Parts: sequence; structure tokens; C-alpha cells
Amino acid sequence: MSTIDLGMPLEGPIADAITSSVASQGEKQTALKAKDFKTDQEVRWCPGCGDYVILNAVQSFLPSLGIAREDMVIVSGIGCSSRFPYYMNTYGMHSIHGRAPAIATGLAASRPDLSVWVVTGDGDSLSIGGNHLIHALRRNVNITILLFNNRIYGLTKGQYSPTSEVGKVTKSTPMGSLDHPFNPVSLALGAEATFVGRAMDSDRKGLTDVLRQAAEHQGTALVEIYQNCNIFNDGAFDLLKDPTTGVQWSIPLVHGEPLVFGPEGAACVVRDDVGGLRIAETNQVRPEEIVVHDAHRADPAYAFALSRLSSQDLRYTPMGVFRSVQKPTYDAMMAEQLDVAAAEGSADLDALLAGNDTWTISA
Repeated sequence: MSTIDLGMPLEGPIADAITSSVASQGEKQTALKAKDFKTDQEVRWCPGCGDYVILNAVQSFLPSLGIAREDMVIVSGIGCSSRFPYYMNTYGMHSIHGRAPAIATGLAASRPDLSVWVVTGDGDSLSIGGNHLIHALRRNVNITILLFNNRIYGLTKGQYSPTSEVGKVTKSTPMGSLDHPFNPVSLALGAEATFVGRAMDSDRKGLTDVLRQAAEHQGTALVEIYQNCNIFNDGAFDLLKDPTTGVQWSIPLVHGEPLVFGPEGAACVVRDDVGGLRIAETNQVRPEEIVVHDAHRADPAYAFALSRLSSQDLRYTPMGVFRSVQKPTYDAMMAEQLDVAAAEGSADLDALLAGNDTWTISA
């Protein structure tokens, strides 16, 4: 490392700034480790919460991306999952209820050099934040969204959420929920998100694989993570987590591989008579009838049909990457427009604000 002799000792804020800058430059050249992404803050979730596993998985795989900590920002909303920025040694912002995608959009559009992440929950993103979420998805802003879905409001002590199943008895629905729940993957695909995946908090390998693909994607990437709330909705995903039943009801999505699942591959996915998908017994269909997973198909209809296979009780739940396609990103197109405006000499903000359509009101 080169040094600069200023002829006098440096101390105070200037010295701190120089030291920080030099350290940052060195970090970009030094391989990071999982511990480098951990802060000195006490991780405060309920003992046994699935959020611990997700946090550890994220901190463990981030060094492999080669992104410096000062080039990463994590924005969260409100909820248990939204404590995430406190525990990540990156830049971060704990924002307001449901608005994390909007804040992340502004950040990604104005700072395309940053890796921008959103951490949110089913209540935060699909209730008050639903509008912000779908518009970030349809615009294809270059952000990565981790949606923790525990099918309950955990932070506010156990009310039903937009993903709670019909009939769910909670503090706010003592006679059972009447609302039909959102399927977050279907919602994202309906907004034509360019990357949509699903993973389980306890499946470290599967979770890491989906997160890695999402992080490397250019455009909006949404990953729904089934996350157990052991206090207010314990066992919500046991059907898929149990070694006996999980293999029966989980459909692994591997690009280029036939959709065969269940004990000894007894079940498979085939096309139905109206263009959708259905479950069949493998030994009752011809091999060429079995659908081969294509995550890169331009038309989202196929991925949407996949997302509709699962029922509220989690039977036939696809896990993995549903869709991964490339389209121009919102932030790149916006930057291009700004460059054109600057080249044409029409990028004068003061002239725009004080143009012909303004007037002065005198006292």
C-alpha cells in the first residue's frame, strides 16, 4: 500500500475518513468471510425462530459474491424479519411499514453501483406494502427481495396475515379467517417478475442455491422463504419439512430436469387438457409427457401454472427457481434517458422547475 507524507500527523475526523477509505479499498482486494458480515448487535429473535437460519445462510454465502460491504445496502420495512439490517455489517435502513420496495427503488435507480436488497415479511409486503411490491416487480428494478413468509403476524403477537389459510384461527380471527390467501409466487409472476424463487428456512442447501441465483440476477428477484414462527404459528410447514411427507409433497425445480418427485419418483407433472399443469402417476404416462422444467421461458404463463399446483395445505409445493429471464432493468433505462437528456442539453433541473408553467404569488 502506498503512503502519503503530509508533513504533519493527522488526527480527528479527517484521519478517520482517510483510514476508513483505505480500509474500504483494501476490503475490495481481500476475500471476505462470513464473520465480516456480522455486526456487534445481539441478534434478538425468539429462540428457535427460522430467521436465525436465514440470517446465517445469507452471511455465509455473501462472501462468494465478491461484493464489498460498503457496496451493499439492505432495506427493510416493519416486522420480525425487518430487524435484518441491524445484524448485517453493510449499509442498511429500517424503513416504514410496507415501503421498503419504494425506498429500494429510489436507491437502486440513483446508485446503480450498489447491490440493493429488501428484507420483508408476508404482512409487511403483502398488506400495506402490496402496491409497492407489485410495482417494483413489474418495473424490473435491479433489487433482490427476500420475502419471509410465516403465514402470521409475528411481531404484533399472532394475528392472521395475507398468507394465512382460510379457516385459520388467530387472535384477530377467533372463528376462522374468511380471507382467501395470497400465493406470493403467483402474485410475483402475475406482475411478470423476471426472477421468482421459493425456499425453506431449514433447507440450508436449497436456500443458499436459490439466494445465490437471485443475487446474481440483473433485475428484480423475489425469493419467498417459508419461515417457521415457533411462537405464534409453529409447525406451519411441517408437511414439507418432515422427512417422510416432505419428499411426497415437495416438487424440486431444476432447470432442464423432468418434474418427477415423490418416493422413488412415483409422481410427476404433466400438461392438462386446457394448457395448464396437473399431477400424474409416473408409471401411468409416457416419459415424453412429463414436463421438463424451463425456468428461462419468456412467457410467465408456464411458471404461473407451476405456482398454482400447490394447495393451501401445502400439498404439491414446487421449491426452487420458477422463473429466471433477462429483460432491461428500470434503473438502466432511466440512466439511459438521463444521458440522452444531458446530450441534448435538456437536463437543466432549474430550468424545469422555473419553466413557463410556474407563477409567483405576491403578498
